Amino acid sequence: MPIIKSAKKRVRVANKAAIRNSKTKRSLKSAIKSFSKTPSAKSQSAVQSEVDKAAKKGVIHKNKAARLKSRAAKQAKASGVKHTAKTKTPAKKPASTTAKKKPAKKATPKKK
Repeated sequence: MPIIKSAKKRVRVANKAAIRNSKTKRSLKSAIKSFSKTPSAKSQSAVQSEVDKAAKKGVIHKNKAARLKSRAAKQAKASGVKHTAKTKTPAKKPASTTAKKKPAKKATPKKK
């Protein structure tokens, strides 16, 4: 056991981080397993989401995240999953209600 106060705190912080990381890993593994059992577009998007979260939190490396997502896409394609991309409808721009501003007048230097 550490004696110094800051070392005690580091132990507490490390334990909290380990718990957080294990939860992220567990959810990632369960998403990957459920996708491998029954590949579908919904489970593939869940895998990609979990992989991105784990990479963002630093639990896995970004290259590993890319590799896992690539494997999932390849597996989905082999099983014939049609991934329907969500198309966003372009938002209409509101009509300009404010009048155009006039250019600022140049300040003329005062005469002495």
